[in-house]
Amino acid sequence: MEIKDLLNPDENSEGNKKENESPLKSLELDLKFYNESIKEVAIEIMVEGISEYPIFVAHQHEVKLGEPILDRNELNTGWSIHASTVEEFVEKGLIQADKKDRFIKQYKDPYGFMCVFVIVPEGANFVFFPYQ
Repeated sequence: MEIKDLLNPDENSEGNKKENESPLKSLELDLKFYNESIKEVAIEIMVEGISEYPIFVAHQHEVKLGEPILDRNELNTGWSIHASTVEEFVEKGLIQADKKDRFIKQYKDPYGFMCVFVIVPEGANFVFFPYQ
């Protein structure tokens, strides 16, 4: 899934389309800016044996999921990023234990893509964003 897939173009009229796209456009810019840092953390999570499936939580409000690694206020960006794992998502019930294997089958190469759990006011979804 791409970031643009989180948008529902049918619900966007020309008058509010820019307003609806802006948070996700800023997320795309921030992910490109954070690219190297996120990849380093992902590799560290895997090399240290913490998890084979790192997940990064992108948000603009307070969340209690994962460990903060990039703070939007400190970096003057639009999104904060927390580092987590598939194991934490299962433990907290965000991924049902019986669906963990299904999630892992959909999980893309962690050396080529960052797995991002994007939290917006309308809901949340997983996005696989390619490293640059």
